[in-house]
Formats: sequence, C-alpha cells, structure tokens
Amino acid sequence: MIFKGKYMYKWNKQGDIEAIPQEQGIELPQGGIKLSEEQTPIKFTRKQTPIFTGVLNYFPDAIREIAKCSYVGQQQHNPDKPLAWDRSKSGDELDALTRHLLEAGTIDTDGIRHSAKVAWRALANLQKEIENDDEAI
Repeated sequence: MIFKGKYMYKWNKQGDIEAIPQEQGIELPQGGIKLSEEQTPIKFTRKQTPIFTGVLNYFPDAIREIAKCSYVGQQQHNPDKPLAWDRSKSGDELDALTRHLLEAGTIDTDGIRHSAKVAWRALANLQKEIENDDEAI
C-alpha cells in the first residue's frame, strides 16, 4: 500500500494518538509501521481525544442509527442473549461493508439503513485493526 499524507497516526498503549511524519508516496510494509519513541513527535493526550464533543456531539443521529443497527443484528443472530458483538458471526467486515455501500441511500429489508450498516462494519473493522496493532506492539 502506498501512503500519501503528511502524518500517519497511531494509538499507543496509553490511549494516546501519536503522529508520525511521512514522506509523500512511501510504500508501507505489509505488517504496518512499528513505532519507536524517536518517531513520535506529536502525542495526543486524553484531553486531545474528545470522544463526546468531537464525535457524539457531531453525529448524534448517525450514532443512534448505528445503535439501532446493533440491536436489530442482535435480534437477528442471537435474540435469546443480551446485546453483545458476536464476533464469530462477523468476520468479513470489508466485504459486508462494500455490499451495503452498493445500496447506500436505501433501507434494508429489516428497516435499517444500508448506510448505518456501512458505518457499523467500518467501526467493526477499525476496532479489529486497532486490537491487532495493540497485540503486535
């Protein structure tokens, strides 16, 4: 993969985001970039990670739709259990995301927007990426 940006951002184990300057058009290794202290000029603190004001306040309606998507998925796959992400039934995030993306702007047969399912799958994929990176460190 070719990365074309000024910085690459990565969460560290302390929950802070670190920015790593990148040259334009460098090729990234298959397993990602391993960080060291001298490669992290900018550290993001918890105060610089505004979850409520920087995410929930920006997208309250979208977050609500993603929550509905979670509930409907739970009723479909595990109606007899408390709400929980059953990862054994959720392994192809990018393929599923793309299938729903093709129908963005419409409502699925279960009454949930395809765009909400795209967002849910994107969050699931991101969560797994972060967890995989944390395990590699």
